[in-house]
Amino acid sequence: LNLTIPRAHYEVAKKSLDHGKHVYSEKPMAVNFEEGEELLKLANSKGLYIGNAPDTFLGGRWQTVRKILDDGIIGKPVGVMAYVGTHGVERHNPNPDFYYKKGGGPLLDLGPYYLTAMVSLLGPIKRVSGMASRSFSHREIENGPRYGELIAVEVETHSLSTLEFSNGILGSMTMSFDIWDSDTPRFEIYGEAGTICIPDPDPVHGANVFQGPVYYRTREDSRWEFQPRPKGRENWNVANNLHGFNEDSRGLGLLDLAYSIQEDRPVRPSGELAHHVLEVMCGIQESSQKNISVSIQSSCIRPAPLPVSFPKKAKGIEEELQNVS
Repeated sequence: LNLTIPRAHYEVAKKSLDHGKHVYSEKPMAVNFEEGEELLKLANSKGLYIGNAPDTFLGGRWQTVRKILDDGIIGKPVGVMAYVGTHGVERHNPNPDFYYKKGGGPLLDLGPYYLTAMVSLLGPIKRVSGMASRSFSHREIENGPRYGELIAVEVETHSLSTLEFSNGILGSMTMSFDIWDSDTPRFEIYGEAGTICIPDPDPVHGANVFQGPVYYRTREDSRWEFQPRPKGRENWNVANNLHGFNEDSRGLGLLDLAYSIQEDRPVRPSGELAHHVLEVMCGIQESSQKNISVSIQSSCIRPAPLPVSFPKKAKGIEEELQNVS
């Protein structure tokens, strides 16, 4: 279990694989595409499992979205949008330095949550473009013993991107440490027959979105059918969430990896999924730097939905997880 800072993920994972160990790492998989590719090849050559956070797409909220899509309630998806606007982490984190150094920034820190959700719901991405800016050269720590200390910002802190999926769906994504507040939803999917909406429950802790309502509307109850337009979301349908893991369920992906080893099946938060998301983020960065659109070379299998009954009891799994350190 690799819980080091982003810049150390590759080194620790590689050493673990070299010693014949299955690996589950925090996100991102690595800080560049080449390192991620090397880890995948090494794991495959040794017949080892490699899993990677985020596992948040396995939580009850995202799995409810998956069921709405799979049941065809909003029809064929045509678009998707993800948005996170905060003013960084230095107001509540007493040691925020690595968020503003190589391997940090909102795209690599927050992007994996939403890109992983997008790919798990809609399939792989084939082309990206991006723009990014750095609004502040320094950030002031506002919490803890280092209160008032300035730290240098070495990465872009406001990132906009457009995404083209292999199946033709188009998406947009905003990840920012430069926004004080917003009423924009965190995530929406637009279908031929309706819309799914995940609102923003908490601007700081909401990135994981394990919990909270999932709203949807179809043609019959869309606000275009009513005048005047209703305020808020009182006229949205609230999806029935039958899944577990509606609290902060970090470690769910590690549990799935353990079952995958025992059952000899693909792990849902797989290295291939994390590698694809990493290439997408690197492509967004390259697009921003070179003012070009970037084709994505990797792909991955859309993970299977998590059964409502997960996890079933499996002999020895609970004991093994208790020994993980």
